[in-house]
Amino acid sequence: MKKSSARKLTSWSIPVAGLLLWMGNAAQAEVPESIARVKPSVVIVGTFNATSSPRFSLRGTGFVVGDGNWAITNAHVIPDGAQVDVDSKLVVQVRVESRGQAAQSELLTRQATVLEVDKLHDLALLQFDGAPVPKLILRDSDTVREGQSVAFTGFPIGGALGFSAVTHRGMVSSITPIALPSASSQQLNARTIASLRSGSFDIFQLDATAYPGNSGGPMFDIETGEVLGVINMVFIKGTKESALTNPTGISYAIPSKYILQLLQRRKPG
Repeated sequence: MKKSSARKLTSWSIPVAGLLLWMGNAAQAEVPESIARVKPSVVIVGTFNATSSPRFSLRGTGFVVGDGNWAITNAHVIPDGAQVDVDSKLVVQVRVESRGQAAQSELLTRQATVLEVDKLHDLALLQFDGAPVPKLILRDSDTVREGQSVAFTGFPIGGALGFSAVTHRGMVSSITPIALPSASSQQLNARTIASLRSGSFDIFQLDATAYPGNSGGPMFDIETGEVLGVINMVFIKGTKESALTNPTGISYAIPSKYILQLLQRRKPG
């Protein structure tokens, strides 16, 4: 009996091991496809001044939603009146395929306007000019679980690595309550104070390293490419210049359900 049981156990363990290996390989195979779907919808958010040098200044990352002419980013990425001169304009840069024989892409600058700002969750909705850009699909972030594999795409270190979108992969290491600090006491309003008193809201902590230019970029499901959050609040040891050599490896993302709520408020009627 003992030998028979051992044989049965062995005969089952081989298929199970093979199944787990196949599942792992299948998940790995889906990552490049997801990145390929996400990257055309990721935009650079910045300011443009024709008389400045350089004329374009990167402030963060964003991604396209809605009808293809809307973009989500962090509220802190958007400059206020004191940060820019009167000749600077808010713009997004989108990467589009050129109409040549060779498969190439180019960055196009589109003027943008702010439709709505949610300072409590550090989100901003922009509208930009020109032809629509492929949009990303938003998924309710209440489905996210600790331990889930995710990825995020953006433009780290303010373009120091070039204006090509870079993707990082990580895991949701914790879903934890956190309160976003205001830059100054003048930015504290009744809504923010009420939120702080009530305890704050949940945010995703990631075991992946993001950098200053990543703020506003999409955090997405590695298998489907659906957006689950917005990269925010990167802890940096020292200055931005030391971020490459001395990162903490901890990043945060605002859950996508707050984006869905923002977009719901924009619907007519």
